[in-house]
Amino acid sequence: MTENGAQLFARLETRPCLKDIEPQLFPEGGGPNHGEVVELYGTEGTGKTEMLYHLLCRCVLPVATGGLEVDVVFVDTDYSLDMLRLVSILESRLNAADSDEAALRLCLSRLLVVHCSSSSQLLLTLYFLETSLSSRSGLALLLIDSISAFYWLDRCEGGASAIRQEEKLRKCAELLGRLLSDYRITVFTTCHAIKKVYNGPSSGSGSDRPYLCRPWQRLVTHRLLCSRQETNNMAASAGGSEEQSQRQVFTVHCTSSGSRTKAYRSSSFCVTDGGVKFI
Repeated sequence: MTENGAQLFARLETRPCLKDIEPQLFPEGGGPNHGEVVELYGTEGTGKTEMLYHLLCRCVLPVATGGLEVDVVFVDTDYSLDMLRLVSILESRLNAADSDEAALRLCLSRLLVVHCSSSSQLLLTLYFLETSLSSRSGLALLLIDSISAFYWLDRCEGGASAIRQEEKLRKCAELLGRLLSDYRITVFTTCHAIKKVYNGPSSGSGSDRPYLCRPWQRLVTHRLLCSRQETNNMAASAGGSEEQSQRQVFTVHCTSSGSRTKAYRSSSFCVTDGGVKFI
């Protein structure tokens, strides 16, 4: 792909760093840096998409309301993006700062939504994304919900050949790796956990083990293992209200390998009308 002088300047210009996108998720000082990938991994109903909405809102909100004021691309492969829910979260946070409808429109103008229904469409989307990255230095975050959406479809189309089964996602990972290197964006993506049978003494339960192709696994620098706590009366016993005791609590275990040594952190959150709330 050839580029003109303006595109070269946009590519080389420093993009906003998202290292402080959510300090409560990552080890101290260990948030995602330029060119890093964060994978939210877990079974259905463990708060992964709600956490993406939380991070998305944090990015598009103005600095005056605690946001980062950067542009975001949301790639919806599950066709599950709930715009009403997203707008509701934004309104809740803007209303707390006495902002008006114009502020909401400005936040939404920083968001570009793309829908994909196959790995081939995802690959084409990443190709065309380079044009946006070349012209918009404020575009700092790519969200994909989810990277594993076409896993079973690709396996079916690939037949008995493991290489053909992984071919499309491998190409996506290789292209994404180049975009990360050239344009220094940050990527957050969800990945659905599946049950697989592994042989060997270290197989474990199988549901927490990465299963996507190796090129993708090598891109991931931060892995957030999401789970749902059993409903209990912890909040009530600690002096919380009855509403708090009935609220579903989610846990995130973060493993960051962006530095020379791995770092870990665990946090808990619940989902309210106004979005994610850490506890």
